[in-house]
Amino acid sequence: MRKFFLSAALLVAALQPVFPQETLVRTDVLRPAQAHFSGYLGDRLEGCIENRLMAQDLEKLLFAFRDKSDGNWGFRTEFWGKWFTAAMMGYDYAPTPAHKALMDAAVQGLIATQGADGYIGTYADGSHLGDWDIWGRKYSLLGLLAYYDRTKDASVLQAACRAADHLIREAGPDSGVNIAETGWIGWKGLAPSSVLEPVVLLYQRTGEQRYLDFAEHIVRCWSSPNKLTPTGLHLIEEALSDKPMWKMSGAPKAYEMMSCFEGLLELYRCTGKEEYKKAVLNLIRKIERDELMIVGSGSAAEIWFHGVLHQSEPVYQGMETCVTATWMKLLYQALRLTGDSHYADLLEQSLYNAMLASMAPHGEWFSYYTGLMGERVHSHLQFPDVVMSCCVANGPRGLMTTPSWAVMSSAEGPVVNLYSASETALQTPAGQPLSLRVEGTYPEEDAAAVTLRLDRPEKFTLRLRIPSWSTRTTVTVDGRKVSAKAGKYLKIKRTWKSGDVVVLAFDFTARVLDAPNGTGDAAIRRGPIVLSFDTRLIPRRDGVDAPPMYRYEFAREKDGSVDVRRVESPDPALWMTFDVACRDEAGAPHVLRLCDYASAGNSWEQGNLFRVWTPQPFDYRHLYINNLDWHVNCTVGVERPEVPPMYRVK
Repeated sequence: MRKFFLSAALLVAALQPVFPQETLVRTDVLRPAQAHFSGYLGDRLEGCIENRLMAQDLEKLLFAFRDKSDGNWGFRTEFWGKWFTAAMMGYDYAPTPAHKALMDAAVQGLIATQGADGYIGTYADGSHLGDWDIWGRKYSLLGLLAYYDRTKDASVLQAACRAADHLIREAGPDSGVNIAETGWIGWKGLAPSSVLEPVVLLYQRTGEQRYLDFAEHIVRCWSSPNKLTPTGLHLIEEALSDKPMWKMSGAPKAYEMMSCFEGLLELYRCTGKEEYKKAVLNLIRKIERDELMIVGSGSAAEIWFHGVLHQSEPVYQGMETCVTATWMKLLYQALRLTGDSHYADLLEQSLYNAMLASMAPHGEWFSYYTGLMGERVHSHLQFPDVVMSCCVANGPRGLMTTPSWAVMSSAEGPVVNLYSASETALQTPAGQPLSLRVEGTYPEEDAAAVTLRLDRPEKFTLRLRIPSWSTRTTVTVDGRKVSAKAGKYLKIKRTWKSGDVVVLAFDFTARVLDAPNGTGDAAIRRGPIVLSFDTRLIPRRDGVDAPPMYRYEFAREKDGSVDVRRVESPDPALWMTFDVACRDEAGAPHVLRLCDYASAGNSWEQGNLFRVWTPQPFDYRHLYINNLDWHVNCTVGVERPEVPPMYRVK
């Protein structure tokens, strides 16, 4: 894998926009760095960058802005900004001249469509504030600001200001418009309300009071009665309450709801209003409690539905990739703000399971839904003229946050959150360059080594995330043991010198987890990895073909553990394969072969079934639920989708 490295000084300039001092009352506890990965995760990131983000046909995204193709309805308007914000992160990771040229062309192409009044969008003049108009303007603003943050091109910031000023004239405090009653009726104002995020980001970058005033106006609109929600959305009040997610805000649309809270957390950074921060963190807590499935995502048919309880059932259109990506982005924000390692635990869960499972083999496409049983299916095209869907554009936005949170920095020193093999350039608290290398094959194996390189010895604190699932973690610093507590950062304060090595051995004991609905189904998790059955390892069998003793269960011990042994994968498409101890109904021992969830069904071919939750005991004839094919993870009224020919990797 080819790697690109920025100096520590350039890295800080690239990833940390300069905020006008008066606009911030609270800085983040942790700051992003830029880890560069090798191994499996490095290959996945590189595939997404080269085969999806940098392979994008730019004209397919821009024509709608010139032609105003969305009329009174449509969301072609979102695709440029979704793609561009992810592509800009891809450029940060691999800043080649070709990638930079594509970023430049994309921004200039969009700005060329800006009207004399400042409008950037795909809706005709008479249709502004239509169903998805403000939603699309949000993504265009986010894209322009992402480019400005890295280039400091004043003309691009000016274009973003003109676009935002046009929106303020149409839907701002003096317009008489309640922004929470605009947009498509089905989602009750959630989508346009999420424009809060770029409006606050614009205030942070300019210090212009009108943007802060507009942001506060949007938040007030959430609590005002309107024609779509007669009692008002009350997003903050309901987030602060103990109301379950599926009962919130009239329409519990998962992805758009979390997008609103991304903006609210940015507003907290400007105002210091504690209720904003508390609302976001309590929302995350409730999502984890009510909705987060075993692989780190949620939703059914794009809405909250008490997924924790129902996840072992056949869930139609489970775990929208847009939900996975936005959940990861929200967790990343919370991790930066609080420095709480729990958010990194949740990020790891989503990354290695739900996010990687949603990617096509070469990173060129994504699934729309990613269930826990059935078949893996590529996303269909919502707009064939754009050759795009929301999840194909959005999935990379979650994935590409990973280099920023894997290794971070704090005022006390570096922070290691992810143990996939990587190398990161950052600065020590005293300002000298520091190279931090993570070595090993984690999470394939249970150990990792962290090596520090710096010019001269310096005293600072190295934080190491000890995952909550690793109940017994062994840590040694240059051969001397250090005690570590699960679910916390291990803080090692000492004078570090170049070549110092920290070795971590994690507790990868596999555990059998019982389904929360009490039906007797069970699943297995080994470290951060969820295991799955797959027809390439255990073929589908009928009553005639099934072995004489065909009822099996996981051979769990009293403490819930089960013997799981890593074996060589018989199929190169399978990342990890395991032999799992089972027993039949007579108590005789057996071994059944499972794979990691991200690999389950990843031939993306019809008939390649997988399943995470299984009854205990299970019948070979019903291991893969009869007649449960690709439709459960797809959209009504479409043929089985495939990667469009123009983006297929040969």
